Amino acid sequence: MTRLDALASRIDARFAQRVTRAKSVAGELTLEVAPADLREVCRTLRDDPELAFEMLMDVCGVDYLHYGRDEWKTFDATDSGFSRGVDRGAAAEEPLDVEKPAPRKRFAVVYHLLSVTHNARVRVRAFCEDDEHPAVDSVNGIWASADWFEREAFDLYGILFRGHPDLRRILTDYGFIGHPFRKDFPLIGNVEVRYDPEKGRVVYEPVSIDPRTLVPKVIREDNRYEPALRDAPAGRDGKPNG
Repeated sequence: MTRLDALASRIDARFAQRVTRAKSVAGELTLEVAPADLREVCRTLRDDPELAFEMLMDVCGVDYLHYGRDEWKTFDATDSGFSRGVDRGAAAEEPLDVEKPAPRKRFAVVYHLLSVTHNARVRVRAFCEDDEHPAVDSVNGIWASADWFEREAFDLYGILFRGHPDLRRILTDYGFIGHPFRKDFPLIGNVEVRYDPEKGRVVYEPVSIDPRTLVPKVIREDNRYEPALRDAPAGRDGKPNG
């Protein structure tokens, strides 16, 4: 049994049916918990000596609005090496091994925990019950480091944290409208901001640029990285033979 399986077994034994194990990626343990059980589960993860997750390393929001949709042609894009955006209105090709959330599970809050005592990490995910007004209980009373993390998730995703002592925006400007990390927030934003020297203050104006599709960084097959060529002895010009 691996260390990951042993940790998962201890958690399963401690929480019975209140915690479910999500698909693990890259040797990491991800747990899913119902919003009603979030605080109790988190407190036990911290206080149980066999678990002892003393540190909350990060809290982040997730918007699953378009989860599983492929908007970029990459490997099969073109022979010229440039990727192409896919028409959002067209049917998207389904990626392999995609875990789609159930209906009305658009927003989730993810907690990354560290046990210094046992040198272990775990990720806890809780889906918000209401897509229109997403909210979960604050864990600020369990880990003080949740304070600014929860404010950030509120600012960028509009997720409310019940019981937070000072839930207000932390990254966007005063008077900002909307939540910029939501998938339906326009990429170009809603307004432009600039300093007007004549008025002596910052002014807000309508966006003057057209919506556009940007080209992301794309990883493609490259024969230069084939093991046979990469490990081959170099020739006189410094390049691998073959």
